[in-house]
Amino acid sequence: MTPALFADVTGRIKPPDNVAPNPDTNVTATAVTGTAEADQTSTATRARSRRAAHLALADLASVGVAMAGAQLLRFGPEGSSADLGQGSIPYGLVSLVLGLSWWAALGLSGSRDVRVLGYGPEEYKRVTSASLWLFGGIAVLSYVLQLETARGYVAVALPLGLACLLFGRRLLRSALIRDRQSGNALRRVLLVGASKSVRHLHVQLGRHPEAGYRPVAAYVTDPDTAGEGEGTGGAQHGLSMPVARRSPDLDGVLAAVEASGADTVVVSGGASLDPSALRQLGWALATRDVGLVMAPALTDVAGPRIHTQPVAGLPLIHVTTPRLDGPKGLAKRGFDIIAAVVLLALLAVPMLLIAIWVKLDSPGPVIFRQTRIGRAGEPFRMLKFRSMVVGAERQLTGLHDKNEGSGPLFKLRADPRVTRFGRFIRRHSLDELPQLFNVLGGSMSLIGPRPPLPQEVERYDKFAHRRLLIKPGITGLWQVSGRSDLSWDDAIKLDLYYVENWSMIQDVIILFRTVGAVAAKNGAY
Repeated sequence: MTPALFADVTGRIKPPDNVAPNPDTNVTATAVTGTAEADQTSTATRARSRRAAHLALADLASVGVAMAGAQLLRFGPEGSSADLGQGSIPYGLVSLVLGLSWWAALGLSGSRDVRVLGYGPEEYKRVTSASLWLFGGIAVLSYVLQLETARGYVAVALPLGLACLLFGRRLLRSALIRDRQSGNALRRVLLVGASKSVRHLHVQLGRHPEAGYRPVAAYVTDPDTAGEGEGTGGAQHGLSMPVARRSPDLDGVLAAVEASGADTVVVSGGASLDPSALRQLGWALATRDVGLVMAPALTDVAGPRIHTQPVAGLPLIHVTTPRLDGPKGLAKRGFDIIAAVVLLALLAVPMLLIAIWVKLDSPGPVIFRQTRIGRAGEPFRMLKFRSMVVGAERQLTGLHDKNEGSGPLFKLRADPRVTRFGRFIRRHSLDELPQLFNVLGGSMSLIGPRPPLPQEVERYDKFAHRRLLIKPGITGLWQVSGRSDLSWDDAIKLDLYYVENWSMIQDVIILFRTVGAVAAKNGAY
C-alpha cells in the first residue's frame, strides 16, 4: 500500500458545462482522481475471464475425480449398472450426468461469482450448500421414483467431491490472494461519502487487499476540508487533496468515475445523496458496466449478524448480537470438551516428553501457574509448561525499561528470564498445551480472547471490558493474526470482534488457521 491515500492524483473534477451549480447548498465536494487507461480496464476484464475459466475447469476436474473415485472404490474396474425399474444404465453414464449436474449446480449457486472469491467464507459456503442441495435432491428423487442407487457410491462421491472442490478452491484462492497483494487483479474503486467515512473505508480496504478492492479516487461530499483549493481532508493519510467547491450531484460522481477509470463505486453512509439520486446513480452505472456497493456505517460486524429485509422498497439491515448461552453455549462447551479430550489423548506422550525436558533443563516445577482473569472478571489459575527461570515475576521490575510491548503488555524478544528449552517451546507454542486441562475444567475455552493478567484488566476502558463476556481461549483471532507482534489496540480490537461475532464456523476456521500460525512461528517469543 502506498504511503499516500491515492497515489495517482491528477486534479479536480468539475461539473459538466451543461450542469449549473446549485446555489442553495453549501457543501464542499472533493474529487481525487486517477489516470484511467483504457487498456488497463480491458486487461483486468481479460484477467477476470481467465480466472473464471480456470475456476470452472478446476471445479470440473474436482467433480470428475470424485465421480471416477466413487465408481472405482464402490464397483472396481469392472463397473456396474444402476437399476431404474424399467431397465438399467451403466454407472459410467450416471457418473457423467451427476458430475455435469454438480458442476452446473456450482455455477448456478453463485460460487464462481467474483464478489465472493478471495476473501471470507462465502465462497466455501456456496460450494458446500450447492453440493448438499444436489445430493439431497438426488436422495428425494430416488425415493419418490423408487430408483435403486448404490448408497456406497453416493457415500463416497459426496465427501470426496467436497474435499476435492474445497482443496481446489483453496489453491486457486491462495494464487488469487498473492496476485492481489502484489497489486494485480484488483477492482478500481471510487469512494463516495463524507471525508471521515471515505478515510475509514480507504484504511479498511487497504488492510485487506485480498478482498480485491483498490481505492483510486474519492468524491468527498462534506465541508471537512480547509477552504478553497488544497484541502486537508486526506492529509492525515499523506494525501494532497484538490478541492472544488460545489454541491454533490449525479453528474459530478459520474465525471469522477470517468476520470478515475473506476469500475466500482462504493457509497458510504455519510454520502450527501438522496434516495432518488442514488437510484439514478445505480441506473447510470449499470449502463457503464460499473458496480455499485453501499457501505453502511457498520464496522467490525460479521456477515452472520447481518440480515437484510426489504420493507416498502427499503432494504432494512437487521444486526443481531450473538449470545453464548442456551443451545449455543452448550454447543461451544461440548465442542471444547470433545476437542480437549481428543487432543490430550493424541498429545499425551509429547506432553510427557516436554515435561521431562523442562525438568532436566532448569531447576524448578514443570508446570507454571499464573492468575489470569476469565469470564465476567473471575480470576483463575492458568497452567503452562514453565519456560522461565524460577522467580521470573520478581525480576520483571528491572526489565520494564526494556519493554517492547504496547499498552499494559510486557513483551521482550530476548527476555533473559527464558530458559534454553523454554525459548523452544514458546517459539512453537508448546508451553500452552497444559491449558487443555483448563478447558476441561471450564475456566477456559479452546478458542476465545487472550486470557488477560489482572493488571491489564485494571487499565481496561469500558469497551475493552466486553472481551470478558466470554471465556478466554488457548487460541483465537489474536493467535492467528500475529500474536506478540500485534499492538495493544489491535489485540483488543480482534478480541472484541470475536466476542461480537462469535459463531461455531468461525471457531473451526480459527482452529485450522492456528496450525498454520504455529508452524509459521510469527510473533511467538
